Amino acid sequence: MPADLTPTELPDLPPVIAVVGPTAAGKTALSLDLAERLGGEIVNTDAMQVYRGMDIGTAKLPFDERRGIPHHLLDFLEIDQVASVAEFQRLARLTIDELRAAGKVPVLVGGSALYTRAVLDRFEFPGTDPAVRRRLEDELAAAGSGVLHARLEAADPKAAAGILASNGRRIVRALEVIELTGRPYSASLPVLEYAVEGAHQIGVRIDRPTLDARIAQRVELMFEAGFVAEVEALVARGLKDTVTARRAIGYPEVMALLAGELTEAEAREKIATATRRFARRQDGWFVKDPRVTWLEWDAPDLVDQAVALL
Repeated sequence: MPADLTPTELPDLPPVIAVVGPTAAGKTALSLDLAERLGGEIVNTDAMQVYRGMDIGTAKLPFDERRGIPHHLLDFLEIDQVASVAEFQRLARLTIDELRAAGKVPVLVGGSALYTRAVLDRFEFPGTDPAVRRRLEDELAAAGSGVLHARLEAADPKAAAGILASNGRRIVRALEVIELTGRPYSASLPVLEYAVEGAHQIGVRIDRPTLDARIAQRVELMFEAGFVAEVEALVARGLKDTVTARRAIGYPEVMALLAGELTEAEAREKIATATRRFARRQDGWFVKDPRVTWLEWDAPDLVDQAVALL
C-alpha cells in the first residue's frame, strides 16, 4: 500500500462475481448478461473447458456466441496435460487482478465447484513428493481405486465422503497429502472465507424436473452438433491414454460407442444420467455455502436482481 494512502482512501476495485449452480441451469446466459451490463469479462471456472478440442462435450460456448465479450482461461491445455487446481488458482487470480486493475468486472462461470472455491476462498495447496505419488499410483494400478478409497475412508472419512470411489487420481492425491503432512486431507480443503476482496456469488436456482429436461435436451443437441466426430478426432490424438481429459462426462461413453460397446441410444442415456448425477453433486457443494444468493433461473428480471445484489 502506498505510504500516502490509508485503507479508506484506496480506490475502489470492481467487484468479482461468480455465477454458480448446477450444469444446464442457465449460468452461461446470466454471466454474459452481467458482463454486458457491468462492463465485465468472463473467466472460465470449468475444469474441462481448459482443454483444446473438447468443445461440444464440455458445453464450451462457441466463439460467435460470446457477444464479443473476452473469455479467459479457455483452451490453454492440450488433452495430454494434467489440469492442476493449484495452477488454475494462480492463473485465475492473476487474471482477476489484471481485469480489476483495468476497471473490468471479472465474471466467473463454470461447472467446477472446486475450481470456483479455489479461486475465491482461502485454499492452500500442500506440496507433493514424486516418490510417494509414484508409489501410490502403482498401488492404484495394482489394487484398484476401491481399495485405496477404503484406506482413505479409514484415515479421513470426511475427505472420502467427498471423493467418488472411482476417482483414483483424487484418492491418490488425498492419501499423498495425509502421508506428507500428517493431517487429514480435508484440512487442506477450502474454508468459507473469501481470499478475494469484493467477491459475490450468485446462484441460479432451478427445479429438478426442469433441470433434468434441460439436461436431456443438451445431450440431444450435443449429438446433433457432432459430438461423436469430436470424440473420434480426440481419440486419434490420444484421448484414451490421457489422465484427466478422458474422464470428462460424455467422453468415456462416446469412446465406448465408437468401440462398439454401447449403442448410440445407450450412450446418450448414460451421458444424461451422469450429468444429472453431477448436477446433484454441484448442488451439494453450493447449497451448503451461506454466502451464495440464489435467484430463480426463469425470473424475467433476473439480471436486474443480480445487479442489485452488488
